[in-house]
Amino acid sequence: MKGIVLAGGSGTRLYPLTHAISKQLLPVYNKPMVYYPLSVLMLGGIRDILVISSPEQLPMFHELLGDGRRLGLSLSYAEQPQPDGIAQALVIGADHIGTDPVTLVLGDNVFHGPGFSRLLRSRLPHVDGALLFGCSVSDPQRYGVGEVAADGRLLSIEEKPAQPRSNLALTGLYAYTNDVIDIAKNLRPSARGELEISDVNRAYLDQGRAQLVNLGRGFAWLDTGTHDSLLQAAHYVQVEEQRQGVRIACLEEIAYRMGFITAEQCQELASRLRHTSYGRYLHDIMNEERTSSD
Repeated sequence: MKGIVLAGGSGTRLYPLTHAISKQLLPVYNKPMVYYPLSVLMLGGIRDILVISSPEQLPMFHELLGDGRRLGLSLSYAEQPQPDGIAQALVIGADHIGTDPVTLVLGDNVFHGPGFSRLLRSRLPHVDGALLFGCSVSDPQRYGVGEVAADGRLLSIEEKPAQPRSNLALTGLYAYTNDVIDIAKNLRPSARGELEISDVNRAYLDQGRAQLVNLGRGFAWLDTGTHDSLLQAAHYVQVEEQRQGVRIACLEEIAYRMGFITAEQCQELASRLRHTSYGRYLHDIMNEERTSSD
């Protein structure tokens, strides 16, 4: 399974914050926004990941993340010259995907909830067509909404329906079999001139090969694309981290717990950051691990 983080877009809703920087590099409390979607792919066991952004912003992502080796990952980068739709990421990433299935996550989405890693690792290896993820919302009229059969099969997708058939909003996390490349390449631009991910999903829906996973009660899905939602996401992360004493989307910790890097490698990463609260958190984790193994 290959992974793609789409960190493109013009970020106009966040202007002037995004006048000189990608919105996916803005902080969500104490970490860059891109850490959160990247952590989703890592929690799903995905290590070969393509980051897509604009030509102007791509060097900043490379400066932040490098080639991924320190995290046990293989990171590569590709340009999206214009923000011509989410589905365009599947065309841009065709060579990266190769003959494998792919999981695509939007760079401005935050996911957090109990059992998320187990869910991803149990479902992603068995994707057959399209595997979408839905989250219950109080205002489904604002979102793409999925109607689901008892067996999880997706029955319909409605965009911002006046009378929704369910309260399950489609999130910015999508997994597909390899034929998604051909589907995306054969899409026609919508009326707004974009390759729409909803058209990809409907192609699988028409084939009877689309499933929607309900992320369940108590799960948090946050879109950080506006000033208010960015602030809300930061508050959510702050409250959860301070309440539980556990950091959300700490990539080094995830890499260690997923077995991507060794305890020694994680300790080395912690040592490099020892003068920061982030590094001290990693250092404390490794001390706890050593104590529990003695």
